Amino acid sequence: MKKRLCISLLVLTALVCFAVTLTGYLKHIAKVTNLLAEEEAMGLLRQQEVPAGEYESFCDYEADSEYSRYDYLIGGILSGESGIRELDAYLGLLYQYHPQKIREMEKYEKAVWEDLQYFPIPLPREGSRLGTSYENSWMFDRSFGGNRGHEGTDIMASLNQRGQYPVVSMTDGVVEKIGWLKLGGYRIGIRSPHGGYFYYAHLYDYARDFQEGEEVKAGELLGFMGDSGYGEEEGTVGQFAVHLHVGIYVEGGSGEEMSVNPYWVLKWLEGKRLRYAYG
Repeated sequence: MKKRLCISLLVLTALVCFAVTLTGYLKHIAKVTNLLAEEEAMGLLRQQEVPAGEYESFCDYEADSEYSRYDYLIGGILSGESGIRELDAYLGLLYQYHPQKIREMEKYEKAVWEDLQYFPIPLPREGSRLGTSYENSWMFDRSFGGNRGHEGTDIMASLNQRGQYPVVSMTDGVVEKIGWLKLGGYRIGIRSPHGGYFYYAHLYDYARDFQEGEEVKAGELLGFMGDSGYGEEEGTVGQFAVHLHVGIYVEGGSGEEMSVNPYWVLKWLEGKRLRYAYG
């Protein structure tokens, strides 16, 4: 009797484990089916919600895995999972059913993350009271020039005085755009080696006479934080508080350029700040 009972318990345990595994597998199947709808998947990737510490975890996972940090990044963003076992199961399904799509997404993620080196506002000298702050304001409503979504993150200055805060390049790259825009004021746009377009707007002035096509290095001084823009006339200032608008753009699957939320990138770069003698 006891032997039969033990066998029954073992069978029941095995069935429960199988059911749990099957349930998890079916959930992943559902996620693959639902989240790889083009619009929903790209919406999640554009938000780039990667909480502090997760990117480092994804980098660690790739050491002994067939998957890259970008695979794990994609899996984490699309599935909401962060554990390696759950992500491995999810990525296995992605590669089984959508290998081309995940490779396209990997190129997209590399354009955002691969070339990042420094936070765009260096730390001031020791003892300085100058500081910065920012929030997740991507796609907040904006009305100047027509109703639109805010395609970036604003890094605000604690001292509302133009020309005080240096702005450095977050990446290596090539100057693609330079000069005045009605919305962005004095801006500079840099294309990084893996294809991301990093946009710095509302500058007070430039560090030097940059030319389109010129190479820049990560950490190189681009200019100084200001409040230029929101005017037809070049040199318009005073329409808002001093800040740096950071935008990140990548090429979508159809060849169009799309904005990506810089907030999570900036949170990760907080630990990678240069120190300049200012303030």
